[in-house]
Amino acid sequence: MEVQKHPHHVMHKKKWTEYLLEFFMLFLAVFLGFLAENFREHQVEKERGKNYVESFYEDLKADTSRIPFYIDFDDVKLTALKNLSTCYDSVSKKLTNSCMLEMIKVSALNRPFKITERTLNQLSNAGGFRLLPGQDADSILAYQNGFNGFEDFQLTAFQQAQDKVRSSFDLLVNFNANVQMFKPDGNRIGLNFDDKDVTNPVLFSSDAALLNQYFNELLLYYRATYNHQKRLLELKEQQGRLIGYFKNRYNFK
Repeated sequence: MEVQKHPHHVMHKKKWTEYLLEFFMLFLAVFLGFLAENFREHQVEKERGKNYVESFYEDLKADTSRIPFYIDFDDVKLTALKNLSTCYDSVSKKLTNSCMLEMIKVSALNRPFKITERTLNQLSNAGGFRLLPGQDADSILAYQNGFNGFEDFQLTAFQQAQDKVRSSFDLLVNFNANVQMFKPDGNRIGLNFDDKDVTNPVLFSSDAALLNQYFNELLLYYRATYNHQKRLLELKEQQGRLIGYFKNRYNFK
């Protein structure tokens, strides 16, 4: 039986240039994929950064709408406390102590201002500042640092000035008059009462030194309130500048 012979297949031998071309094509495909993925991630981070800025912008607008209330609250205090010298003369000379009622009302409590920290906390905790353009990040950090200094003032000097007034008040004021001053359903600043509600003598003690101490502490509180309002006004101006900056930069509404 005759066996049919098959011809030998000649294997094609690649040249080194073909290996080089295949390597180059593979490298190019991987490199272009890397560039595309890097571009996509950059676009995603850029969009996230813009979302942070817009969220901060909305927080700023909310804070700007609230801050006038705190400025006006301080203004009522300052208007009354301007009469400290006249009131002290009247009380110390035992002419009348009715002027003390207004002083007591306006020094009864502070209203510390707090900014909206929703976006600031996200930027800090999630490392979001790295997603922002340098000028944007610097502007937001400067605002945050400025407020932190203001908040320290509110928690220390401003609050301590009122604490001192309260301590002297407790020693100086007649308990029965104090009871008449407290009306929780009122809507006036500080203690909620009308002058006609207080029928008992305001002063429990006739101690001249204690009275002098109380008015000195009211004077310190007056100065602290003045500085508090001044800082509020400066903060409001800074908020306005930042709103204008981000509105023009990103065409926000």
